[in-house]
Formats: sequence, C-alpha cells, structure tokens
Amino acid sequence: MTLRGRVWKFGHDINTDIVIPFRFLSRTNDPYEMAKYCMYGIDPDFHNKVQKGDIIVAGRNFGGGSSREQAPVAIKYCGIAAVISEGFARIFYRNGFAIGLPVMEVSNITKEVEHGEEIEVDLDGWSIRIPRTNKSLQAQKVPDFLANLLKTGGLVEYYRKYQQFPWETMKA
Repeated sequence: MTLRGRVWKFGHDINTDIVIPFRFLSRTNDPYEMAKYCMYGIDPDFHNKVQKGDIIVAGRNFGGGSSREQAPVAIKYCGIAAVISEGFARIFYRNGFAIGLPVMEVSNITKEVEHGEEIEVDLDGWSIRIPRTNKSLQAQKVPDFLANLLKTGGLVEYYRKYQQFPWETMKA
C-alpha cells in the first residue's frame, strides 16, 4: 500500500503538549474535536490547513513528553496519513501502531525533504520515495505483526477482524 501526501516539516523535540496542549484534553473525547487542536502549539490554525493524506516529517524525539494517546489520535483525525521522524518517543511510537497511524523512523529524513513537497510512503516495502529527487529512503524495519497491525487499521480493527491480538499468534 502506498500513501502519497504533502509534507508538513517540523524540527526536533515536538512533544505531546505541542501536538495537543493539555488544556484542550478535558474538553472532549471526540477524536474529530481533538483534531481541531492538532499541532496547536506551533500553529493554532494547522487543522484548517491540512489536507487529508498529508504527511508529517520531523526530527528526533517526536512525541516526547507525556504518554497521552490523544496526540496520535489528534494527528490521525486531523487527516495526516503518516508521521515520519528521525526518532520517536517510545510511547508515541507504540500508540501510533495501536491506533493505526503509520509511524516510521527514517534517518536524516529532515535533510532530504522540503516542507510542502509531495512524497510517497510505501507501507509494504517500509520505505519513502521523494519524487523531486527520485530518491528512496529505507525506514527502520518493524516486525511483521506490527506492519500487519497498521494495515488492518490498528489494534481495535485487528481484533475485530481476527478475534485475537497479533502477539497471540506469535510463536514463543
């Protein structure tokens, strides 16, 4: 499966309070309402500028700070198709897979792409292609069960489809 989208490029250390500030969390549990505050810490109008299928590209330590799962939820429901970073906070990375938001680690990605350009994300080959330069970059591989979890739409959808969790099928 290939995703194509416009890049929203951010720097290092984008924490969860930047993605969705704490003061908005008590207002709602509705993911579409949370999406209105996506990236509010950088651009309060971000949710109005994003187009469905856009892609966030960021530097190291994306999603650091608190472990709130509302951060990847706000990103996903804002219309972002994937987040590609030079490194993620572990809890954000895990939450991305759990909700079906593709999160990929790619070394030096911020040096390779420009804000606003279109890129392609290959979820089968776990790679990124930059049409402007015709360059392909390999993302850090993940176990097959995590890749399948993403393709199914996250943990809830996986369970609905298979009536078990992906790790239950793994051999000890």
